[in-house]
Amino acid sequence: MNTSEPADRERGGRPDRDGGTEKLNWIDRRREKIRAEIERNRRGEYTVPTWVLAAALILIVVAWLGLIFYLG
Repeated sequence: MNTSEPADRERGGRPDRDGGTEKLNWIDRRREKIRAEIERNRRGEYTVPTWVLAAALILIVVAWLGLIFYLG
């Protein structure tokens, strides 16, 4: 071990950032996003995710094709 290196590098951390502060900021940003989403949903501005719509369309098409090939 070289004594001129900061102790943070041994743990894989970055010497110019404080891990506790960075994590707290991430948590605060995440909480704010959740609060904003809840407020939008209460106002009626909610939307269905695209992947849910795509899955529903695929399910309908597969069921329709299944009926055609099963009955036809």
